[in-house]
Amino acid sequence: MKVAIMGAGMSGLSCAITLEKHGITPTIFEKRGSVGDRFINAEAMFSILSRPVKDCLPYIAENYHINLKPIDKVDKFFIHSKNEIGTIDGHIGYTNIRGRHENSFERQLEKQVKDSINFNSTYEYEELCKDFEYVVLATGDGAYASHLGNYNCDLTCTIKGVTVEGEFVKSNPHVWFNYELLPKGYAWLIPFSEKEANLVMAYPDYHDNIKLDINEIWDKFYSLACRDLEQSFRITDNFEVTRYMMGICNKPKIDNTYFVGNCFGSISPGLGFGQFAAILTGIYSAYDICKVGNYEELTKPLFENYNHSLVFRRFMESLTDDEIDSGVKNLDSKIMSELVDFICSSNRSIDILKLSTPTMRLWNNYKESKS
Repeated sequence: MKVAIMGAGMSGLSCAITLEKHGITPTIFEKRGSVGDRFINAEAMFSILSRPVKDCLPYIAENYHINLKPIDKVDKFFIHSKNEIGTIDGHIGYTNIRGRHENSFERQLEKQVKDSINFNSTYEYEELCKDFEYVVLATGDGAYASHLGNYNCDLTCTIKGVTVEGEFVKSNPHVWFNYELLPKGYAWLIPFSEKEANLVMAYPDYHDNIKLDINEIWDKFYSLACRDLEQSFRITDNFEVTRYMMGICNKPKIDNTYFVGNCFGSISPGLGFGQFAAILTGIYSAYDICKVGNYEELTKPLFENYNHSLVFRRFMESLTDDEIDSGVKNLDSKIMSELVDFICSSNRSIDILKLSTPTMRLWNNYKESKS
């Protein structure tokens, strides 16, 4: 059986590992010179986004024998609004590193692949279709799926980030919602270690945002982050991504072509992370190829989760800074704090996104009718 995997990121490598466990040797093609050959950035895996799975990394290890070591467990999550700061406490997820860092998820997965990877590949999808029985598209974005007419783009985003040196608590990421500064967008700080962190802002490319000066916005946000954390960071690396597509494929599989990772649409529109879904799509595609699972059926919950997350994003975009301030302020009230901690705890399987989607959709319709 000849299987080509186009892309050696998290989904492609997860597919390769799973195929190898079932006795199939895939051929892996990667256009870059090494695994993770891109900028370094930190991301988060929040348990609340992986429901009904309670704890994503142990779940992947126990069920699929793929082992990943995070930066740390998240035990306190700081939420900054325009005028307030609130926190969510408890084990609510993990932080991890992506890119060329030696401990990135990509590098960890590479060590679990037995077969060699064809780096600096110039093969195109059309060529692979002629030479292989199955093709797994794991190229890291929706471009190929869009080119094949199999991608629904809900929005594009502008993203700018840096690596900073300072003093950090590894288990304490921060997020900012300040629409006066970042219209309909958000920003985050995730520590790599006690001395380094990733500081990133992202906002959607809506009509009113296209004319914004990204450098002017960045300077204001950077000053705000330094002020809120009471530090003067030193920048050591930076990256910028423009018009990054955020959407999902129409069909997870067309003939013998599988769309996985960001080709599938694994990024959550709500908070912008999607490592868990990316890994699952790689595993599920391998299951289908090995005839031990059905890719269309296995990915149905991922489609549902994406749609719930999109409603959540529209809900957040509909709020005003004053409304966000009110919500963040109430996070630290005793009753609200206990409720949030109960819902977000990795010991619970409550799918709050799914349960709250009807209410958020009603709110979104109400806000649209008033605009």
